[in-house]
Amino acid sequence: MDVNLVLLPGDGIGPEIVQATKQVLQAIAERNNHKFQMHEYNLGGCAIDAYGAAFPDETKEACLKADAILLGAVGGPKWDDPTASVRPEQGLLGLRQELKLFANLRPVKPHSNLINSSPLRAERLSDVDILIVRELTGGVYFGKPRERRLLDGELWALDTMIYGESEIRRIAHMAFQLAKNRRGRVSSVDKANVLESSRLWRQTVASVATEYPEVNLENVLVDAAAMYLITQPSRFDVLVTTNLFGDILSDEASVLTGSMGNLPSASIGDQKNRHNFPVGLYEPIHGSAPDIAGKGIANPIGTVLSAAMMLRYSLGLETEATQLENAVDKVLMDNHRTVDLASPGEPSLDTSQMISKIVDFL
Repeated sequence: MDVNLVLLPGDGIGPEIVQATKQVLQAIAERNNHKFQMHEYNLGGCAIDAYGAAFPDETKEACLKADAILLGAVGGPKWDDPTASVRPEQGLLGLRQELKLFANLRPVKPHSNLINSSPLRAERLSDVDILIVRELTGGVYFGKPRERRLLDGELWALDTMIYGESEIRRIAHMAFQLAKNRRGRVSSVDKANVLESSRLWRQTVASVATEYPEVNLENVLVDAAAMYLITQPSRFDVLVTTNLFGDILSDEASVLTGSMGNLPSASIGDQKNRHNFPVGLYEPIHGSAPDIAGKGIANPIGTVLSAAMMLRYSLGLETEATQLENAVDKVLMDNHRTVDLASPGEPSLDTSQMISKIVDFL
């Protein structure tokens, strides 16, 4: 298979984990007789420095032609000025909008050999296997007006949470379709007791549910969902929610696995690539971690597993995705750990050593 992949290393530890994952993708390609053409472009803070724009035209054109995109991370203290007109996150939001990536999929499944890395008691992590489906291109992150106003001599700030029926319907369909191939349960998370947009959300999701009689739907208020993720995480199968709530809840859920560094994500939409699979953006859920950037100790597993999701969803390479996931599983079962996963006093591997273990297993 001949594949055109765009790599967006980005900022902070992004270049380190993307370069590490590139080695794994090369190993997968060689093992399975594929040709992965991988080209790097700027996005985020590095793009601001080079071009004055977080999502430069060169990057946009390359992403529009790609079969799939792998991202490291964007942002960092260097670009943290809240008054700046151009910010790294604008690059990521612009990319999602340009490719119409309306669904963010975040699997959360604690590894059996990392149970002690989680702050939760082991019995609460039994049978936890959650897929968070976050609406990605609507809601308060994109709603307008978004502005500051001077009223009666006082500065006010305004953001708008807005959803249309069609936006809710398409993300709900994806959640129900995914649940059909899992345990058949969808938990729709909203704040319908307070927000009008959430009342429309609940109404629309309920309408979509009638088309999937084999799937059970429950509605959960977001504050209750946050509590259940810690006290009863195994109750969730597919959790579907809005952009803002999904952003918060998926980061909360990451503590179940012991480290954000382990968790992948996929952002997909309806647009197809030349192989007739969904074009997708794949990235670990952690940030740019500027405090450890350049030290060579970043955990690459979230990026590697994001690459596995890329193989599965955007390239249709199920066997290769499973090979990669099995390799990660093997190194963790063999007690290889990066510093974020190691217990006090336990030896740890740096980024390069962890990738070498994964490649050796492949």
